[in-house]
Amino acid sequence: MGIISRFKDIMSSNINALLDKAEDPAKMVDQYLRNLQDDLGKVKAETAGIMAEETRAKRQLDENAAEIAKLQDYAEKAVVSGNDDDARSFLSKKAALTEKQAAFQQAYDLASANATKMRQMHDRLTEQIQDLNNRRDTIKAKVAVAKTQERVNQIGSSLDKTQGNLDAFARMESKADNMLDKANAMAELNTVPNDGVEDLKKKYAANPVVVEDELAALKAKLGK
Repeated sequence: MGIISRFKDIMSSNINALLDKAEDPAKMVDQYLRNLQDDLGKVKAETAGIMAEETRAKRQLDENAAEIAKLQDYAEKAVVSGNDDDARSFLSKKAALTEKQAAFQQAYDLASANATKMRQMHDRLTEQIQDLNNRRDTIKAKVAVAKTQERVNQIGSSLDKTQGNLDAFARMESKADNMLDKANAMAELNTVPNDGVEDLKKKYAANPVVVEDELAALKAKLGK
């Protein structure tokens, strides 16, 4: 049946197709669950229909078999009663129903096989949904950790650039210190050395005069 082949693909295609194109697995897992719930609803409806067909085919098979048994019983009673013509009528009707019995059996076998397949698909899909429900929180937790790691990596990359700026700043500071040291050295080289002899001349030329003047003033004050 076409419906059987269509639903065989439900369990194998949806998750792969969705997750392959997923930009955010956490969101796509929820979407996948919604899609599977929709698929499960369709499978349930189709399974119910096919199970109903199985029940109808079984009832038809059983009713035909019961009618064959009744005709056999009537034919036997007719023979016992000595009514061969009635017995022939019952047996003729029985033969016609017996021919139909094979067709009814074939129809029931097919309906039963289809119902079994649909029940298996329904059970498998239900298990998949339960399994994904159990795994959903784990998947979301992994995605959250991965996103955090991505942010840490981005910050680490930014810090690498910051370290480069710090290193450049240190180089500029060292360069400034070197420039200052050179400037101070140049200033020292450009300074004219002091002449010590000239300083001594000024010292000894000034001090005697000052002392003699103070001594004369002291004597005058004391009347000496």
